[in-house]
Amino acid sequence: MKQTEKEEFLAKEIVDCAFKVHKQLGPGLLEKVYERCFCHELSKKGIPFRKQVNVPIVYDGLIIDEGLRLDVLVDELVICELKARHELSPVWSSQLISYLRLTKLRLGFLINFNVDLIKYGIQRFRV
Repeated sequence: MKQTEKEEFLAKEIVDCAFKVHKQLGPGLLEKVYERCFCHELSKKGIPFRKQVNVPIVYDGLIIDEGLRLDVLVDELVICELKARHELSPVWSSQLISYLRLTKLRLGFLINFNVDLIKYGIQRFRV
């Protein structure tokens, strides 16, 4: 399924925000610092977001309230999982895909700020 114009717009803005934060701060800081600055950049663009969003999981009629926490949910459409690691674990990609399926959203980004060039730290996922 093709991305909507709004999803494409948000995707470009998310990448732009990540580039701005990384250009200013560089690698080596805590994930929380990058999250706060990334959200600040979204705010400056007037893009709505929520951070550290708890999403209940429903399994066989059982509601698990603490099952899922999204780092940043952009405009209720795009999940952004932020990292500040030397190496990314392959499980984080799988985790993001699971998050997309469980929330029924289609677009997500795994952004690792602990890289020399941010273009190597941004992965886009679509389900």
